[in-house]
Amino acid sequence: MDYHFSTTQITVFVLLAIWDLAWKAFAMWRAVKRREPGWFVAILVLNTVGVLPIAYLLLTDKEKKV
Repeated sequence: MDYHFSTTQITVFVLLAIWDLAWKAFAMWRAVKRREPGWFVAILVLNTVGVLPIAYLLLTDKEKKV
């Protein structure tokens, strides 16, 4: 098989990977800080292009901060 990817496709892929990594890192940091291993594992395992980490951060933003 011969795969050809355009520069646009590669750029979109790289940007999505950076987007996901940034949100995932911040959400995992907060989960560790708040001692929530279930959230940490869920965010680590599930690849949701930033949706799960953003949801976690929004849900925990208004709660008591550690």
